[in-house]
Amino acid sequence: MHAMENIFRRITLLAAAAAIILLVALPVAQAAEAFKMGIIDPQVVLERSKAGKKALDGLKEYVATRQKLLSRDEEELRTTEKTMKEQLAKLDETEKKEKEAKFRAKIQDYQKRAQEFNQELQGKQKELIDEYMKKIATATQAVAQKGGFALVLDRGSEQTVKIVIYNKDTIDLTEQVIKEFDRINSK
Repeated sequence: MHAMENIFRRITLLAAAAAIILLVALPVAQAAEAFKMGIIDPQVVLERSKAGKKALDGLKEYVATRQKLLSRDEEELRTTEKTMKEQLAKLDETEKKEKEAKFRAKIQDYQKRAQEFNQELQGKQKELIDEYMKKIATATQAVAQKGGFALVLDRGSEQTVKIVIYNKDTIDLTEQVIKEFDRINSK
């Protein structure tokens, strides 16, 4: 009888353990099925949405205008350098030094303007990205809530930090976010 009781206890314990595992595993499996994850590519949203295109076009126009001014200054420096080289042979030592000093000052002014332009451009780019990332986050949240997504990740790119390395069974929400982004920002 004693052996029979041990077997019965073991069977009871195994059945209880199986029941507990089922009770624990079933909600976890159901939760995993209900857990939806999506990815988006914010760069694509910025480049392909109407408001994003408009902002990028404005930035490109700003860059083109500033670049024209810098190119004009650069051309003026080349002309001045060419003229100065032609004149140097005819000038005495004091005049040569004076001309060269003026030319160096012009080069330094040009380099300062170019550096200021680059800093200004970096500031404008950061401002644009910060502003649009907030707008993209708002559109993404709306799409995620409508679709029942628990998590949406930034896909990242080769130029930025690559957030998603592998994504099986995730849904790319980029197109939906572009539509929502345009809807929200068309006002």
